[in-house]
Amino acid sequence: MEELPEFIKQKRELARRYEQAFKDIQGVDFYTEPEFAKSNYWFNTLILDPENSKYRDEILEATNNAGYMSRPAWTLMHRLPMFAECPKMDLSVAEDLESRIINIPSSANLCSD
Repeated sequence: MEELPEFIKQKRELARRYEQAFKDIQGVDFYTEPEFAKSNYWFNTLILDPENSKYRDEILEATNNAGYMSRPAWTLMHRLPMFAECPKMDLSVAEDLESRIINIPSSANLCSD
């Protein structure tokens, strides 16, 4: 626990660097904390514009092949075999986000001096 403040500081610095790196790239948003919150940036996330969602898997393959371990955010639970028959509500927003989110490397040590 003694290392936690430094750990969070490093993760927030990494997020700041990502925000700067992606700020001018059209069709991609780096997810930042809302004004009412303070994120620990456990995951750093890119969100593709809807028209670019078709490139998500291609981007994942390219970044992983280049040694940048990226991944989709999650598989929605209703898509898992054990929950396929369970009741569910309208999940169109979650399904849309699932198709557009890319988690990028988030280790605190990526900003170590």
